[in-house]
Amino acid sequence: MSKIGILGSGTWGTALANMFALHEHEVTLYSSFKEETESLVKTYRHPHLDCQLTDKIEFTNDVDKACINKDIIIFASPSPYIRASVTKAKPYINKKQILVCVAKGIEPDTHYFMSEIMEDVLGKGYKIAALSGPTHAEEVAICQPTCIVSASKNKEARRIVQKEFSNDILRVYTNKDIRGVELCGALKNIVALAAGLSEGLGYGDNAKAAIITRGLAEITRLGKKMHCKTKTFYGLAGIGDIVVTATSTHSRNHNAGVLLGKGYSLEDTLKEIGMVVEGVNALIAAKQLQMKYKVELPIIDAAYNIIQGKLEVGDVLPVLFGRRPQSETRYKKQK
Repeated sequence: MSKIGILGSGTWGTALANMFALHEHEVTLYSSFKEETESLVKTYRHPHLDCQLTDKIEFTNDVDKACINKDIIIFASPSPYIRASVTKAKPYINKKQILVCVAKGIEPDTHYFMSEIMEDVLGKGYKIAALSGPTHAEEVAICQPTCIVSASKNKEARRIVQKEFSNDILRVYTNKDIRGVELCGALKNIVALAAGLSEGLGYGDNAKAAIITRGLAEITRLGKKMHCKTKTFYGLAGIGDIVVTATSTHSRNHNAGVLLGKGYSLEDTLKEIGMVVEGVNALIAAKQLQMKYKVELPIIDAAYNIIQGKLEVGDVLPVLFGRRPQSETRYKKQK
């Protein structure tokens, strides 16, 4: 069993901590908030997870305790805070450790994925992997059956993550296309936001299925331009993660879309959700990538324009349905 440090005590970091600790790993969970750690130690409950946490988890406010002498370090902060989290941990990390990022997003302007931010901060030679797939924290925390993907350019990193993380309820697959896996993880949140918008507007399953399917087509089209592997988009990190995020009431991105579709302002929506909505954060970078690679992303574009206040929610249907007819299997050649 491994010594695992987890940096970030949100729902996903805490869920992983609980599941790994229950499967005999030695787990230390770091939070930058003293009050949060005190509450976790006192109650062994997370405010957004409906379960009792195991007392096998060690909670700490000291980042060095979550890094030093650990075999694997998991970065579980929301994507906007990954750069700061890695910078804070850098003095306590070494190249023998396996570094795993479970955040999903793209940094605006640099267009770096989370693993690329880690490499940018740490430098070359570190064993970095991304863990992604259809994984609700609420289910992982209570050890519900789950499949996930360990992606890395480093064969040793992805194989060690697969070996150490696999157990009787978590099946881990490997994929060397880390860029494709991370692209799926970031943009599926936008598709989930769009699916929620559709539901909030009162549309049914037909519309949601169309958004999921055509949203995947958009992500795949952009991914091909970015030299990702097509098979990645039809695996767990692609269609698997889109389905679970776009259809479930566990999904904060889906739920945020529902509220926006019902007429809530963005400010009120984010306040109601009470946690980071990654789909909103990913929109600026997605729009920048669309312009850089000159690809058609109508669903993602519509979501961007709604969030930016350039398109009324009620006008989205005629915008999408008013586009010129074309074949499902063949788009015009991208320049």
